[in-house]
Amino acid sequence: MSAKPEHYDVIRKPVITEKATLASEANAVVFEVAIDANKPQIKEAVEALFSVKVKAVNTVVTKGKVKRFRGVIGTRKDVKKAYVTLEEGNSIDVSTGL
Repeated sequence: MSAKPEHYDVIRKPVITEKATLASEANAVVFEVAIDANKPQIKEAVEALFSVKVKAVNTVVTKGKVKRFRGVIGTRKDVKKAYVTLEEGNSIDVSTGL
């Protein structure tokens, strides 16, 4: 499966946090994805871009926080994260680029 331009629109960037690092020990990788992306699209994009077999995709939408900037109230964007579990023997090194 070759990478298509729309695959780059589905997957925004890898999430590198403590929780994401713990998930990597369970053969899972965490990506920030487009808010309108669904699980089959995410699975197809990851398999095409990284040449791996995906076992499962779990998603979560983090609601944007209300923050103040110079006294003006603003809202951060909502962010969708995908926890992508890989089949045994597959791995993605998120420290390197695409």
